[in-house]
Amino acid sequence: MSKCKITVLKTMFNKDLVDEYVEKERRKTLGPCDVFKEGQVFIADSVSGMPPGFCPWAWDDIYKVITAYYAGGNFGMWYEGGDHLIACCTDGTRPVVFKIEKLLE
Repeated sequence: MSKCKITVLKTMFNKDLVDEYVEKERRKTLGPCDVFKEGQVFIADSVSGMPPGFCPWAWDDIYKVITAYYAGGNFGMWYEGGDHLIACCTDGTRPVVFKIEKLLE
């Protein structure tokens, strides 16, 4: 297995956390992540690495899942069939949720 499909399931905005913790001037311009849109799909492969247009911060957060799939692993103890996983980036104020699926060749 050398490819994964990454689908953006949800983009969120935690206004309560932004209002409490983010610098006052930055609050005015923040909203949900502006890199990803819900329904957007990326294909990652073991040769090319991070797909074009993918956020490097989010890539770093989900790379461990991608690597496990490249190495033949699965997540069957948590997800039916083990061929997909739900993961997210670690931006606590504007998280993005991804579905990561193995693509069998």
